[in-house]
Amino acid sequence: MTGRTVRGLAPVLLAALALTGCSSGTDDGGGTGAEGKPSTAPATTTAAPAAKAGGAVGAAGSGCELPVVFDLAEHWKPKAVAPVEADDPLAALSTQGPVHMVCEIDAKPAGHIGFLRVWQGRAGASATPRSVLEGFVKADENASKVAYREVTSGKTAVTEVTYTLHSEVMDESRPARAFAVATPNGPVVVHLGGLDATEHRGMLPAYELARGSVRLG
Repeated sequence: MTGRTVRGLAPVLLAALALTGCSSGTDDGGGTGAEGKPSTAPATTTAAPAAKAGGAVGAAGSGCELPVVFDLAEHWKPKAVAPVEADDPLAALSTQGPVHMVCEIDAKPAGHIGFLRVWQGRAGASATPRSVLEGFVKADENASKVAYREVTSGKTAVTEVTYTLHSEVMDESRPARAFAVATPNGPVVVHLGGLDATEHRGMLPAYELARGSVRLG
């Protein structure tokens, strides 16, 4: 395993040990539950102002070359995550359900503790964004209060999931959010990670900027 791989996955190890689960976000209502029923989660609003774009990620030379491109909040720093061999002890931390981690975007330069992480599925897979998110969430046995909704970003169809993660280590629950897009090179999942619910709320505008600007690369 290369030094780049270890550096790229070190935050993943810390997050996995400290938080029990990789994704974070909140439900804004209007979705459907894990069984396709209307969500009963209360609607929430984002108190923080909209994030100011400080560039984009996904194109060559942007820090992470991806099948999609989306805007980055100011000061957030992207870094590619090198592939991990299947027999590597870190492999379980770089894979969640049907997707594997390919990029993490650090919020620390912007004053927050957390990441936007990008995961990608196998090229040619026929799974829909909804089914990919279902597999992603199901892989985290601590997920609950799951709700899905369909949104659009320009001409790009986006499926979003909101749910709650419970950390047994920290004995607390925190919100979780991710969105998925289908691409010719495989499905892409973007999710928000944070130390706790407070950090999540502070980083949510950056996630919303990504979701609202995502397009095929």
